[in-house]
Amino acid sequence: MKPKTPHNGDAAYYLFTYLGIFFVPGTNFLEPTASNYLFGIPPTHFGPIGALLNFAVAILVSRATEEPPQEIQDLVESVRIPRGAGAAVDH
Repeated sequence: MKPKTPHNGDAAYYLFTYLGIFFVPGTNFLEPTASNYLFGIPPTHFGPIGALLNFAVAILVSRATEEPPQEIQDLVESVRIPRGAGAAVDH
Protein backbone atom coordinates (compact mmCIF):
# COMPACT_ATOMS: atom_id res chain seq x y z
CA MET A 1 0.00 0.00 0.00
CA LYS A 2 1.35 3.43 -0.96
CA PRO A 3 1.98 5.82 1.95
CA LYS A 4 -0.20 8.95 2.12
CA THR A 5 2.70 11.36 2.49
CA PRO A 6 4.39 12.72 -0.66
CA HIS A 7 7.92 11.66 -1.46
CA ASN A 8 10.56 13.16 -3.70
CA GLY A 9 10.19 10.19 -6.02
CA ASP A 10 6.56 11.06 -6.70
CA ALA A 11 7.53 14.06 -8.81
CA ALA A 12 9.97 12.00 -10.86
CA TYR A 13 7.35 9.27 -11.29
CA TYR A 14 4.86 11.85 -12.56
CA LEU A 15 7.36 13.39 -14.96
CA PHE A 16 8.44 10.12 -16.50
CA THR A 17 5.01 8.47 -16.53
CA TYR A 18 2.72 11.25 -17.69
CA LEU A 19 4.93 13.78 -19.41
CA GLY A 20 6.82 11.02 -21.17
CA ILE A 21 3.61 10.24 -23.04
CA PHE A 22 3.88 13.58 -24.78
CA PHE A 23 7.63 13.87 -25.31
CA VAL A 24 8.87 10.35 -26.07
CA PRO A 25 8.52 9.63 -29.80
CA GLY A 26 5.98 6.93 -30.53
CA THR A 27 4.08 7.28 -27.21
CA ASN A 28 1.93 10.29 -28.10
CA PHE A 29 -1.71 9.21 -27.89
CA LEU A 30 -2.97 12.36 -29.66
CA GLU A 31 -1.52 12.12 -33.13
CA PRO A 32 -1.17 15.44 -34.98
CA THR A 33 -4.09 14.82 -37.32
CA ALA A 34 -6.92 17.24 -38.08
CA SER A 35 -9.41 15.07 -36.17
CA ASN A 36 -7.52 15.79 -32.92
CA TYR A 37 -7.33 19.58 -33.44
CA LEU A 38 -9.48 21.92 -31.38
CA PHE A 39 -10.45 25.06 -33.33
CA GLY A 40 -7.60 24.32 -35.73
CA ILE A 41 -5.00 24.16 -32.94
CA PRO A 42 -2.95 20.94 -32.63
CA PRO A 43 -2.95 19.28 -29.18
CA THR A 44 0.76 19.97 -28.70
CA HIS A 45 0.23 23.73 -29.13
CA PHE A 46 -2.77 24.23 -26.86
CA GLY A 47 -0.77 25.12 -23.71
CA PRO A 48 -0.67 28.91 -24.30
CA ILE A 49 -4.45 28.93 -24.88
CA GLY A 50 -4.94 27.08 -21.58
CA ALA A 51 -2.64 29.56 -19.80
CA LEU A 52 -4.65 32.52 -21.13
CA LEU A 53 -7.90 30.87 -20.05
CA ASN A 54 -6.40 30.24 -16.62
CA PHE A 55 -5.45 33.91 -16.21
CA ALA A 56 -8.88 35.06 -17.40
CA VAL A 57 -10.68 32.81 -14.91
CA ALA A 58 -8.35 33.89 -12.08
CA ILE A 59 -9.02 37.57 -12.82
CA LEU A 60 -12.80 37.01 -13.01
CA VAL A 61 -12.84 35.09 -9.73
CA SER A 62 -10.68 37.67 -7.96
CA ARG A 63 -13.01 40.48 -9.08
CA ALA A 64 -16.17 38.56 -8.21
CA THR A 65 -15.12 37.64 -4.67
CA GLU A 66 -14.43 39.75 -1.61
CA GLU A 67 -10.96 40.61 -0.41
CA PRO A 68 -9.70 38.07 2.16
CA PRO A 69 -9.76 39.10 5.84
CA GLN A 70 -6.75 41.03 7.17
CA GLU A 71 -5.57 38.05 9.25
CA ILE A 72 -5.31 35.92 6.10
CA GLN A 73 -3.44 38.68 4.27
CA ASP A 74 -1.04 38.93 7.23
CA LEU A 75 -0.54 35.15 7.16
CA VAL A 76 0.34 35.25 3.46
CA GLU A 77 2.80 38.10 4.02
CA SER A 78 4.42 36.19 6.90
CA VAL A 79 5.06 33.30 4.53
CA ARG A 80 6.47 35.59 1.84
CA ILE A 81 8.79 37.40 4.23
CA PRO A 82 9.66 35.15 7.21
CA ARG A 83 10.20 36.62 10.67
CA GLY A 84 13.78 37.67 11.26
CA ALA A 85 14.65 37.79 7.58
CA GLY A 86 16.99 40.65 6.81
CA ALA A 87 17.61 42.43 3.56
CA ALA A 88 19.15 40.55 0.64
CA VAL A 89 22.94 40.63 0.58
CA ASP A 90 25.49 40.32 -2.25
CA HIS A 91 23.21 40.16 -5.25
